[in-house]
Amino acid sequence: MTSFSPARLGVLVLLAAWVMSVPAQAESQVPLVSDPAVVMTQEGAVRGVVADGVRAFKGIPYAKPPTGARRFAVPEPAEPWTSVRDATRYGSACPQLERYGIPESSSDEDCLFVNVTAPLRAGETSAAPRPVLVWIHGGAFVGGSSGLYPLDTLAKEGDLVVVSLNYRLGAFGFTAHPAFDADYNGGYGLMDQRAALAWVKRNIASFGGDPGNVTVAGESAGAGSVCMHLLAPDQMTGLFERAIVLSAGCASALPSVGEGEKIGMAIAAKVGCADPVSALACLRAKPVDDLLKAAADIAGANILTFTPLIGAKTVPLPGAEAFPAGKFVRVPVMNGGTRDEQRLYVGYAALAGEAVTAANYPEKIGEVYHEKAGAVLGKYPATYSSSPPATLGTVWSDFRRDVGINNCAYLEAGKLMGAFVPVYEFVFADSDAPPVTPIDPGFEMGAVHSSELPYLFPHFDNTMKRAGPELKPGSQKLADLMIAYWASFARSGAPSAPGGAAWEPFLADDRVMNLEPGKSGLFDATAAHHCAFWKSLYPADLTR
Repeated sequence: MTSFSPARLGVLVLLAAWVMSVPAQAESQVPLVSDPAVVMTQEGAVRGVVADGVRAFKGIPYAKPPTGARRFAVPEPAEPWTSVRDATRYGSACPQLERYGIPESSSDEDCLFVNVTAPLRAGETSAAPRPVLVWIHGGAFVGGSSGLYPLDTLAKEGDLVVVSLNYRLGAFGFTAHPAFDADYNGGYGLMDQRAALAWVKRNIASFGGDPGNVTVAGESAGAGSVCMHLLAPDQMTGLFERAIVLSAGCASALPSVGEGEKIGMAIAAKVGCADPVSALACLRAKPVDDLLKAAADIAGANILTFTPLIGAKTVPLPGAEAFPAGKFVRVPVMNGGTRDEQRLYVGYAALAGEAVTAANYPEKIGEVYHEKAGAVLGKYPATYSSSPPATLGTVWSDFRRDVGINNCAYLEAGKLMGAFVPVYEFVFADSDAPPVTPIDPGFEMGAVHSSELPYLFPHFDNTMKRAGPELKPGSQKLADLMIAYWASFARSGAPSAPGGAAWEPFLADDRVMNLEPGKSGLFDATAAHHCAFWKSLYPADLTR
Protein backbone atom coordinates (compact mmCIF):
# COMPACT_ATOMS: atom_id res chain seq x y z
CA MET A 1 0.00 0.00 0.00
CA THR A 2 1.30 3.48 -0.91
CA SER A 3 1.77 5.85 2.01
CA PHE A 4 1.46 9.62 1.80
CA SER A 5 2.94 12.34 3.92
CA PRO A 6 0.46 14.97 5.17
CA ALA A 7 2.00 17.51 2.79
CA ARG A 8 1.66 15.23 -0.23
CA LEU A 9 -1.90 14.28 0.76
CA GLY A 10 -2.84 17.95 0.98
CA VAL A 11 -1.51 18.62 -2.51
CA LEU A 12 -3.33 15.60 -3.92
CA VAL A 13 -6.58 16.86 -2.38
CA LEU A 14 -6.02 20.26 -4.02
CA LEU A 15 -5.40 18.74 -7.45
CA ALA A 16 -8.31 16.33 -7.05
CA ALA A 17 -10.53 19.33 -6.42
CA TRP A 18 -9.34 20.78 -9.71
CA VAL A 19 -9.99 17.61 -11.66
CA MET A 20 -13.36 16.84 -10.11
CA SER A 21 -14.82 20.24 -9.21
CA VAL A 22 -17.53 20.47 -11.87
CA PRO A 23 -21.22 20.40 -10.96
CA ALA A 24 -22.91 17.21 -12.11
CA GLN A 25 -25.60 19.08 -14.02
CA ALA A 26 -23.18 21.15 -16.15
CA GLU A 27 -22.85 18.60 -18.94
CA SER A 28 -26.56 17.76 -19.15
CA GLN A 29 -27.59 21.39 -19.60
CA VAL A 30 -26.06 21.61 -23.10
CA PRO A 31 -26.72 18.76 -25.52
CA LEU A 32 -23.86 17.23 -27.44
CA VAL A 33 -23.98 18.11 -31.14
CA SER A 34 -22.34 16.66 -34.23
CA ASP A 35 -20.96 20.04 -35.33
CA PRO A 36 -17.12 19.69 -35.24
CA ALA A 37 -16.87 23.35 -34.25
CA VAL A 38 -18.69 22.63 -30.98
CA VAL A 39 -17.08 20.67 -28.13
CA MET A 40 -18.51 19.87 -24.71
CA THR A 41 -16.08 20.48 -21.87
CA GLN A 42 -16.86 19.62 -18.27
CA GLU A 43 -17.59 23.30 -17.66
CA GLY A 44 -19.84 23.75 -20.70
CA ALA A 45 -19.92 23.76 -24.50
CA VAL A 46 -17.59 25.90 -26.62
CA ARG A 47 -17.85 26.87 -30.28
CA GLY A 48 -14.61 27.35 -32.19
CA VAL A 49 -13.65 27.61 -35.84
CA VAL A 50 -13.10 24.83 -38.37
CA ALA A 51 -10.78 25.86 -41.20
CA ASP A 52 -7.66 24.74 -43.08
CA GLY A 53 -7.65 21.27 -41.61
CA VAL A 54 -7.90 22.17 -37.92
CA ARG A 55 -10.46 22.88 -35.25
CA ALA A 56 -9.38 25.89 -33.18
CA PHE A 57 -10.89 26.93 -29.85
CA LYS A 58 -9.65 30.09 -28.20
CA GLY A 59 -10.17 31.89 -24.93
CA ILE A 60 -11.61 29.01 -22.89
CA PRO A 61 -11.49 29.92 -19.17
CA TYR A 62 -9.79 27.34 -16.98
CA ALA A 63 -10.05 29.36 -13.76
CA LYS A 64 -12.07 32.16 -12.25
CA PRO A 65 -10.67 35.66 -12.84
CA PRO A 66 -7.95 36.18 -10.18
CA THR A 67 -9.45 39.46 -8.98
CA GLY A 68 -10.44 40.78 -5.56
CA ALA A 69 -9.96 38.09 -2.91
CA ARG A 70 -8.63 35.73 -5.64
CA ARG A 71 -5.67 38.03 -6.36
CA PHE A 72 -2.55 36.57 -4.69
CA ALA A 73 -4.32 33.25 -4.12
CA VAL A 74 -4.32 29.76 -5.62
CA PRO A 75 -6.54 29.75 -8.74
CA GLU A 76 -10.09 28.45 -8.46
CA PRO A 77 -11.87 26.39 -11.14
CA ALA A 78 -13.86 28.32 -13.73
CA GLU A 79 -17.60 28.70 -13.22
CA PRO A 80 -19.59 26.39 -15.51
CA TRP A 81 -21.82 27.93 -18.18
CA THR A 82 -25.07 26.75 -19.77
CA SER A 83 -25.14 28.29 -23.24
CA VAL A 84 -22.60 27.53 -25.97
CA ARG A 85 -19.63 29.78 -25.28
CA ASP A 86 -17.92 31.60 -28.14
CA ALA A 87 -14.34 30.34 -28.49
CA THR A 88 -13.27 32.10 -31.68
CA ARG A 89 -11.10 34.83 -30.16
CA TYR A 90 -8.14 34.82 -27.79
CA GLY A 91 -8.77 35.94 -24.23
CA SER A 92 -6.95 38.90 -22.76
CA ALA A 93 -3.24 38.70 -22.01
CA CYS A 94 -2.39 38.89 -18.31
CA PRO A 95 -1.34 42.28 -16.88
CA GLN A 96 1.99 43.47 -18.25
CA LEU A 97 3.83 46.56 -19.47
CA GLU A 98 5.57 47.03 -22.80
CA ARG A 99 9.19 45.86 -22.69
CA TYR A 100 12.18 45.83 -25.05
CA GLY A 101 10.14 47.83 -27.54
CA ILE A 102 7.54 45.05 -27.81
CA PRO A 103 4.17 46.82 -28.22
CA GLU A 104 2.13 44.50 -26.02
CA SER A 105 0.52 45.50 -22.73
CA SER A 106 -2.52 44.62 -20.65
CA SER A 107 -4.32 45.72 -17.49
CA ASP A 108 -6.91 42.95 -17.52
CA GLU A 109 -6.72 40.40 -14.70
CA ASP A 110 -9.46 38.26 -16.29
CA CYS A 111 -6.83 36.43 -18.30
CA LEU A 112 -6.70 32.75 -17.30
CA PHE A 113 -7.57 31.07 -20.59
CA VAL A 114 -6.49 28.09 -22.67
CA ASN A 115 -6.56 27.65 -26.44
CA VAL A 116 -6.89 24.26 -28.15
CA THR A 117 -6.11 23.40 -31.78
CA ALA A 118 -6.73 19.90 -33.11
CA PRO A 119 -6.31 18.36 -36.58
CA LEU A 120 -9.44 17.58 -38.58
CA ARG A 121 -8.85 15.25 -41.50
CA ALA A 122 -11.24 15.28 -44.47
CA GLY A 123 -13.93 12.67 -43.96
CA GLU A 124 -12.69 11.84 -40.48
CA THR A 125 -15.53 10.75 -38.21
CA SER A 126 -13.44 9.20 -35.47
CA ALA A 127 -9.78 8.65 -34.74
CA ALA A 128 -7.54 7.27 -32.05
CA PRO A 129 -6.78 9.87 -29.39
CA ARG A 130 -3.88 12.08 -30.42
CA PRO A 131 -0.87 13.04 -28.32
CA VAL A 132 -1.25 16.37 -26.55
CA LEU A 133 1.35 19.14 -26.43
CA VAL A 134 0.77 21.94 -23.89
CA TRP A 135 2.72 25.11 -24.68
CA ILE A 136 3.77 27.61 -21.99
CA HIS A 137 4.78 31.00 -23.38
CA GLY A 138 7.92 32.92 -22.52
CA GLY A 139 8.45 36.57 -21.63
CA ALA A 140 10.82 36.77 -18.62
CA PHE A 141 7.87 35.96 -16.33
CA VAL A 142 6.61 39.53 -16.86
CA GLY A 143 5.23 39.49 -20.42
CA GLY A 144 3.94 37.47 -23.34
CA SER A 145 0.69 35.63 -23.92
CA SER A 146 -0.62 32.44 -25.49
CA GLY A 147 -2.28 34.41 -28.28
CA LEU A 148 1.09 35.17 -29.88
CA TYR A 149 1.63 31.54 -30.95
CA PRO A 150 -0.18 30.18 -34.04
CA LEU A 151 -0.79 26.51 -33.27
CA ASP A 152 -2.16 25.28 -36.61
CA THR A 153 1.06 24.04 -38.25
CA LEU A 154 2.27 22.13 -35.20
CA ALA A 155 -1.16 20.52 -34.85
CA LYS A 156 -1.55 19.59 -38.53
CA GLU A 157 1.98 18.54 -39.42
CA GLY A 158 2.64 16.91 -36.07
CA ASP A 159 -0.83 15.31 -35.84
CA LEU A 160 -1.08 16.63 -32.29
CA VAL A 161 -3.70 18.32 -30.16
CA VAL A 162 -1.90 21.53 -29.14
CA VAL A 163 -2.87 23.62 -26.14
CA SER A 164 -1.54 27.04 -25.12
CA LEU A 165 -2.31 28.93 -21.92
CA ASN A 166 -2.06 32.23 -20.09
CA TYR A 167 -0.80 32.60 -16.53
CA ARG A 168 -0.34 35.46 -14.09
CA LEU A 169 2.88 37.40 -14.59
CA GLY A 170 5.29 39.62 -12.68
CA ALA A 171 3.91 41.20 -9.53
CA PHE A 172 0.68 39.19 -9.84
CA GLY A 173 2.14 35.73 -10.45
CA PHE A 174 5.73 35.64 -9.19
CA THR A 175 5.86 37.99 -6.21
CA ALA A 176 6.37 36.71 -2.68
CA HIS A 177 5.26 38.48 0.48
CA PRO A 178 5.06 37.40 4.15
CA ALA A 179 1.28 37.92 4.02
CA PHE A 180 0.80 35.35 1.24
CA ASP A 181 0.06 31.63 1.72
CA ALA A 182 3.39 30.11 2.76
CA ASP A 183 2.80 26.95 0.71
CA TYR A 184 2.52 28.83 -2.59
CA ASN A 185 4.32 32.08 -1.80
CA GLY A 186 5.74 33.54 -5.00
CA GLY A 187 4.31 30.72 -7.10
CA TYR A 188 0.79 31.75 -8.12
CA GLY A 189 1.79 31.92 -11.80
CA LEU A 190 3.06 28.34 -11.59
CA MET A 191 -0.13 27.28 -9.84
CA ASP A 192 -2.09 28.79 -12.74
CA GLN A 193 -0.15 26.62 -15.15
CA ARG A 194 -0.80 23.56 -13.01
CA ALA A 195 -4.50 24.36 -12.95
CA ALA A 196 -4.43 24.58 -16.75
CA LEU A 197 -2.70 21.18 -16.94
CA ALA A 198 -5.39 19.73 -14.68
CA TRP A 199 -7.99 21.24 -17.05
CA VAL A 200 -6.25 19.47 -19.92
CA LYS A 201 -6.32 16.14 -18.12
CA ARG A 202 -10.06 16.30 -17.53
CA ASN A 203 -11.15 17.93 -20.81
CA ILE A 204 -8.73 17.15 -23.63
CA ALA A 205 -10.39 13.87 -24.61
CA SER A 206 -13.37 15.93 -25.83
CA PHE A 207 -11.04 17.57 -28.36
CA GLY A 208 -9.62 14.24 -29.55
CA GLY A 209 -6.56 14.33 -27.31
CA ASP A 210 -5.13 11.56 -25.18
CA PRO A 211 -5.16 12.65 -21.50
CA GLY A 212 -2.67 9.88 -20.80
CA ASN A 213 -0.09 11.25 -23.25
CA VAL A 214 0.56 14.90 -22.44
CA THR A 215 3.83 16.71 -23.18
CA VAL A 216 4.42 20.02 -21.42
CA ALA A 217 6.70 22.36 -23.36
CA GLY A 218 7.90 25.94 -23.18
CA GLU A 219 10.59 28.42 -24.18
CA SER A 220 12.52 30.89 -22.01
CA ALA A 221 10.23 31.70 -19.04
CA GLY A 222 7.94 28.98 -20.35
CA ALA A 223 10.85 26.54 -20.30
CA GLY A 224 11.81 27.74 -16.83
CA SER A 225 8.25 26.96 -15.82
CA VAL A 226 8.59 23.44 -17.23
CA CYS A 227 11.74 23.08 -15.11
CA MET A 228 9.77 24.11 -12.03
CA HIS A 229 7.08 21.54 -12.81
CA LEU A 230 9.73 18.85 -13.13
CA LEU A 231 11.02 19.91 -9.71
CA ALA A 232 7.63 19.50 -8.01
CA PRO A 233 6.94 15.74 -8.05
CA ASP A 234 4.43 15.87 -5.18
CA GLN A 235 2.23 18.23 -7.19
CA MET A 236 2.98 17.27 -10.77
CA THR A 237 3.43 13.50 -11.05
CA GLY A 238 0.67 12.25 -13.33
CA LEU A 239 -0.14 15.63 -14.92
CA PHE A 240 2.26 15.12 -17.85
CA GLU A 241 4.19 12.27 -19.44
CA ARG A 242 7.01 14.14 -21.23
CA ALA A 243 8.71 17.54 -21.08
CA ILE A 244 10.37 19.86 -23.61
CA VAL A 245 12.67 22.62 -22.30
CA LEU A 246 13.79 25.30 -24.78
CA SER A 247 16.30 27.74 -23.28
CA ALA A 248 16.26 27.35 -19.51
CA GLY A 249 18.91 25.98 -17.19
CA CYS A 250 16.88 23.65 -14.99
CA ALA A 251 19.74 23.23 -12.51
CA SER A 252 20.72 26.91 -12.36
CA ALA A 253 20.55 28.79 -9.06
CA LEU A 254 17.33 30.62 -8.21
CA PRO A 255 16.44 32.95 -5.32
CA SER A 256 14.73 31.72 -2.17
CA VAL A 257 11.24 32.68 -1.06
CA GLY A 258 12.86 34.84 1.62
CA GLU A 259 14.82 36.76 -1.01
CA GLY A 260 11.68 37.14 -3.08
CA GLU A 261 9.77 38.53 -0.11
CA LYS A 262 12.14 41.50 0.00
CA ILE A 263 11.06 42.44 -3.51
CA GLY A 264 7.40 41.89 -2.65
CA MET A 265 7.66 44.08 0.43
CA ALA A 266 9.39 46.80 -1.60
CA ILE A 267 6.53 46.75 -4.13
CA ALA A 268 4.00 46.83 -1.30
CA ALA A 269 5.70 49.80 0.30
CA LYS A 270 5.80 51.66 -3.01
CA VAL A 271 2.02 51.40 -3.41
CA GLY A 272 1.29 52.29 0.22
CA CYS A 273 0.80 48.77 1.63
CA ALA A 274 3.73 48.60 4.05
CA ASP A 275 1.67 47.70 7.14
CA PRO A 276 2.17 43.91 7.53
CA VAL A 277 -1.21 43.47 9.23
CA SER A 278 -3.23 44.93 6.37
CA ALA A 279 -0.79 44.30 3.51
CA LEU A 280 -2.74 41.51 1.79
CA ALA A 281 -6.07 43.34 1.78
CA CYS A 282 -4.30 46.52 0.74
CA LEU A 283 -2.50 44.87 -2.17
CA ARG A 284 -5.71 43.21 -3.37
CA ALA A 285 -7.43 46.60 -3.47
CA LYS A 286 -4.77 48.42 -5.48
CA PRO A 287 -5.38 49.21 -9.18
CA VAL A 288 -3.61 46.92 -11.63
CA ASP A 289 -1.63 49.77 -13.18
CA ASP A 290 -0.30 50.88 -9.80
CA LEU A 291 1.15 47.43 -9.13
CA LEU A 292 2.57 47.15 -12.65
CA LYS A 293 4.35 50.48 -12.35
CA ALA A 294 5.67 49.76 -8.85
CA ALA A 295 7.00 46.37 -9.96
CA ALA A 296 8.72 47.92 -12.97
CA ASP A 297 10.30 50.62 -10.80
CA ILE A 298 11.61 48.05 -8.31
CA ALA A 299 12.90 45.73 -11.03
CA GLY A 300 14.64 48.44 -13.04
CA ALA A 301 16.81 46.86 -15.72
CA ASN A 302 17.02 43.49 -13.95
CA ILE A 303 15.18 41.00 -16.16
CA LEU A 304 15.46 38.30 -13.47
CA THR A 305 13.43 40.08 -10.77
CA PHE A 306 10.41 37.81 -11.11
CA THR A 307 11.97 34.40 -11.64
CA PRO A 308 10.46 31.45 -9.72
CA LEU A 309 11.46 31.06 -6.09
CA ILE A 310 12.74 28.03 -4.23
CA GLY A 311 11.50 26.82 -0.86
CA ALA A 312 7.69 26.70 -0.87
CA LYS A 313 5.67 23.64 -1.88
CA THR A 314 5.43 25.13 -5.36
CA VAL A 315 9.15 24.45 -5.94
CA PRO A 316 10.61 22.76 -2.87
CA LEU A 317 14.22 22.15 -3.99
CA PRO A 318 16.60 23.68 -6.54
CA GLY A 319 17.50 21.58 -9.56
CA ALA A 320 21.14 21.23 -8.53
CA GLU A 321 19.93 19.44 -5.39
CA ALA A 322 16.81 17.68 -6.63
CA PHE A 323 18.10 16.16 -9.87
CA PRO A 324 21.10 14.26 -8.42
CA ALA A 325 18.79 12.84 -5.75
CA GLY A 326 16.17 11.79 -8.28
CA LYS A 327 13.58 14.06 -6.61
CA PHE A 328 11.84 15.21 -9.75
CA VAL A 329 9.10 14.09 -12.13
CA ARG A 330 10.78 11.22 -13.96
CA VAL A 331 9.63 11.54 -17.55
CA PRO A 332 11.55 11.72 -20.86
CA VAL A 333 12.92 15.21 -21.49
CA MET A 334 13.95 17.08 -24.63
CA ASN A 335 16.35 19.79 -23.48
CA GLY A 336 18.45 22.54 -25.05
CA GLY A 337 18.52 26.05 -26.46
CA THR A 338 20.01 28.29 -29.11
CA ARG A 339 23.72 28.54 -29.89
CA ASP A 340 23.91 32.36 -29.68
CA GLU A 341 21.32 32.94 -26.95
CA GLN A 342 22.77 36.03 -25.31
CA ARG A 343 23.67 37.95 -28.44
CA LEU A 344 20.07 39.13 -28.34
CA TYR A 345 20.69 40.98 -25.08
CA VAL A 346 23.97 42.42 -26.31
CA GLY A 347 21.90 43.70 -29.24
CA TYR A 348 19.30 45.27 -26.96
CA ALA A 349 22.08 46.98 -25.01
CA ALA A 350 23.60 48.32 -28.24
CA LEU A 351 20.27 49.82 -29.23
CA ALA A 352 20.11 51.47 -25.81
CA GLY A 353 23.47 53.14 -26.43
CA GLU A 354 25.69 50.58 -24.66
CA ALA A 355 27.67 49.36 -27.64
CA VAL A 356 30.50 46.88 -27.16
CA THR A 357 33.85 47.83 -28.69
CA ALA A 358 37.33 46.37 -28.64
CA ALA A 359 38.24 49.05 -26.12
CA ASN A 360 35.47 48.36 -23.60
CA TYR A 361 35.19 44.60 -24.19
CA PRO A 362 37.49 43.74 -21.21
CA GLU A 363 35.36 45.97 -18.99
CA LYS A 364 32.17 44.20 -20.11
CA ILE A 365 33.76 40.83 -19.33
CA GLY A 366 34.83 42.07 -15.90
CA GLU A 367 31.32 43.24 -15.04
CA VAL A 368 30.04 39.65 -15.24
CA TYR A 369 33.03 37.43 -14.43
CA HIS A 370 34.82 39.64 -11.88
CA GLU A 371 38.00 37.97 -10.54
CA LYS A 372 37.80 35.32 -13.27
CA ALA A 373 37.79 37.91 -16.05
CA GLY A 374 41.48 37.41 -16.87
CA ALA A 375 40.98 33.72 -17.59
CA VAL A 376 37.88 34.47 -19.68
CA LEU A 377 39.73 37.10 -21.72
CA GLY A 378 42.52 34.61 -22.32
CA LYS A 379 40.04 32.07 -23.68
CA TYR A 380 37.85 34.55 -25.55
CA PRO A 381 39.78 37.57 -26.87
CA ALA A 382 37.68 40.30 -28.48
CA THR A 383 38.59 38.84 -31.87
CA TYR A 384 37.25 35.38 -30.97
CA SER A 385 34.14 35.93 -33.08
CA SER A 386 33.25 38.23 -35.97
CA SER A 387 33.19 41.38 -33.78
CA PRO A 388 33.59 42.37 -30.12
CA PRO A 389 29.80 42.47 -29.47
CA ALA A 390 29.32 39.11 -31.16
CA THR A 391 32.16 37.70 -29.04
CA LEU A 392 30.61 39.03 -25.84
CA GLY A 393 27.33 37.40 -26.83
CA THR A 394 29.13 34.14 -27.50
CA VAL A 395 30.85 34.21 -24.10
CA TRP A 396 27.56 34.84 -22.31
CA SER A 397 25.86 32.15 -24.42
CA ASP A 398 28.47 29.58 -23.44
CA PHE A 399 28.22 30.25 -19.70
CA ARG A 400 27.39 32.91 -17.14
CA ARG A 401 26.32 31.72 -13.72
CA ASP A 402 23.99 34.65 -12.94
CA VAL A 403 21.71 33.91 -15.92
CA GLY A 404 20.47 30.39 -16.56
CA ILE A 405 20.09 31.02 -20.28
CA ASN A 406 23.37 29.52 -21.52
CA ASN A 407 24.51 26.31 -23.16
CA CYS A 408 26.73 24.84 -20.45
CA ALA A 409 23.85 25.23 -18.00
CA TYR A 410 21.59 23.30 -20.38
CA LEU A 411 24.16 20.53 -20.73
CA GLU A 412 24.63 20.36 -16.97
CA ALA A 413 20.90 19.93 -16.36
CA GLY A 414 20.71 17.34 -19.13
CA LYS A 415 23.48 15.28 -17.57
CA LEU A 416 21.90 15.45 -14.11
CA MET A 417 18.47 14.38 -15.34
CA GLY A 418 19.95 11.82 -17.71
CA ALA A 419 21.06 9.66 -14.82
CA PHE A 420 17.38 8.83 -14.21
CA VAL A 421 15.37 9.49 -17.40
CA PRO A 422 15.94 9.57 -21.18
CA VAL A 423 17.18 13.04 -22.12
CA TYR A 424 17.46 14.24 -25.71
CA GLU A 425 19.77 17.24 -25.86
CA PHE A 426 19.92 19.77 -28.70
CA VAL A 427 21.41 23.07 -29.85
CA PHE A 428 19.52 25.23 -32.35
CA ALA A 429 22.20 26.75 -34.60
CA ASP A 430 20.65 28.35 -37.70
CA SER A 431 22.64 31.52 -38.40
CA ASP A 432 19.86 32.66 -40.75
CA ALA A 433 17.19 32.55 -38.05
CA PRO A 434 15.31 35.86 -37.91
CA PRO A 435 15.21 37.43 -34.43
CA VAL A 436 11.59 37.48 -33.32
CA THR A 437 11.91 41.09 -32.21
CA PRO A 438 13.18 42.78 -35.40
CA ILE A 439 16.35 44.65 -34.47
CA ASP A 440 19.56 45.52 -36.29
CA PRO A 441 22.24 46.20 -33.68
CA GLY A 442 25.01 46.37 -36.26
CA PHE A 443 26.66 42.99 -35.65
CA GLU A 444 26.01 39.36 -36.55
CA MET A 445 23.16 38.06 -34.39
CA GLY A 446 23.07 34.38 -35.38
CA ALA A 447 20.81 31.93 -33.58
CA VAL A 448 19.77 34.20 -30.73
CA HIS A 449 17.39 33.62 -27.85
CA SER A 450 13.86 32.70 -29.03
CA SER A 451 14.87 32.65 -32.72
CA GLU A 452 13.78 29.01 -33.00
CA LEU A 453 10.13 29.87 -32.27
CA PRO A 454 9.08 30.66 -35.89
CA TYR A 455 10.28 27.15 -36.83
CA LEU A 456 7.58 25.65 -34.60
CA PHE A 457 5.02 28.47 -34.83
CA PRO A 458 5.28 29.97 -38.34
CA HIS A 459 5.49 33.76 -38.49
CA PHE A 460 5.73 34.03 -34.72
CA ASP A 461 6.55 37.52 -33.52
CA ASN A 462 6.59 38.97 -30.02
CA THR A 463 3.52 41.05 -30.84
CA MET A 464 0.12 40.45 -32.39
CA LYS A 465 0.50 43.73 -34.27
CA ARG A 466 2.72 42.20 -36.95
CA ALA A 467 3.72 38.83 -38.35
CA GLY A 468 7.25 37.50 -38.57
CA PRO A 469 8.97 36.97 -41.93
CA GLU A 470 9.06 33.87 -44.09
CA LEU A 471 11.94 31.52 -43.37
CA LYS A 472 14.64 31.01 -45.99
CA PRO A 473 14.36 27.68 -47.90
CA GLY A 474 17.10 25.95 -45.89
CA SER A 475 15.60 27.22 -42.66
CA GLN A 476 12.16 25.99 -43.70
CA LYS A 477 13.55 22.50 -44.25
CA LEU A 478 14.98 22.66 -40.74
CA ALA A 479 11.58 23.78 -39.44
CA ASP A 480 9.93 20.75 -41.03
CA LEU A 481 12.55 18.50 -39.44
CA MET A 482 12.11 20.09 -36.03
CA ILE A 483 8.33 19.66 -36.08
CA ALA A 484 8.79 16.01 -36.99
CA TYR A 485 11.23 15.50 -34.11
CA TRP A 486 8.99 17.33 -31.64
CA ALA A 487 5.87 15.42 -32.71
CA SER A 488 7.64 12.08 -32.53
CA PHE A 489 8.86 12.87 -29.04
CA ALA A 490 5.35 13.85 -27.96
CA ARG A 491 4.00 10.63 -29.41
CA SER A 492 6.54 8.13 -28.12
CA GLY A 493 9.09 9.84 -25.87
CA ALA A 494 11.88 9.40 -28.46
CA PRO A 495 12.44 11.97 -31.25
CA SER A 496 12.81 10.73 -34.81
CA ALA A 497 12.14 12.26 -38.21
CA PRO A 498 11.93 10.90 -41.77
CA GLY A 499 15.23 11.73 -43.42
CA GLY A 500 16.61 13.17 -40.20
CA ALA A 501 19.67 12.00 -38.31
CA ALA A 502 19.13 9.41 -35.58
CA TRP A 503 18.80 11.18 -32.23
CA GLU A 504 20.33 9.17 -29.41
CA PRO A 505 19.82 9.80 -25.69
CA PHE A 506 22.32 12.18 -24.10
CA LEU A 507 24.65 9.66 -22.50
CA ALA A 508 27.92 11.19 -23.77
CA ASP A 509 29.13 14.66 -24.71
CA ASP A 510 28.94 13.89 -28.42
CA ARG A 511 25.28 12.84 -28.28
CA VAL A 512 23.75 16.30 -28.75
CA MET A 513 21.63 17.12 -31.80
CA ASN A 514 22.90 20.07 -33.84
CA LEU A 515 19.86 21.69 -35.46
CA GLU A 516 21.44 23.57 -38.35
CA PRO A 517 20.45 23.67 -42.03
CA GLY A 518 22.41 21.06 -43.94
CA LYS A 519 24.44 20.07 -40.88
CA SER A 520 21.92 18.48 -38.53
CA GLY A 521 23.32 15.54 -36.62
CA LEU A 522 24.95 14.59 -33.34
CA PHE A 523 27.98 16.59 -32.18
CA ASP A 524 30.00 17.37 -29.05
CA ALA A 525 28.26 20.43 -27.61
CA THR A 526 30.35 20.33 -24.45
CA ALA A 527 33.48 20.95 -26.51
CA ALA A 528 31.80 23.49 -28.81
CA HIS A 529 30.81 25.64 -25.82
CA HIS A 530 34.04 25.09 -23.87
CA CYS A 531 32.21 23.67 -20.86
CA ALA A 532 35.36 22.02 -19.48
CA PHE A 533 36.96 25.47 -19.32
CA TRP A 534 33.91 26.92 -17.58
CA LYS A 535 33.83 23.99 -15.17
CA SER A 536 37.42 24.76 -14.18
CA LEU A 537 36.27 28.28 -13.23
CA TYR A 538 32.92 27.35 -11.69
CA PRO A 539 33.14 23.75 -10.41
CA ALA A 540 30.22 24.20 -8.00
CA ASP A 541 27.90 25.14 -10.87
CA LEU A 542 29.10 22.61 -13.45
CA THR A 543 29.62 19.34 -11.64
CA ARG A 544 29.17 16.83 -14.46
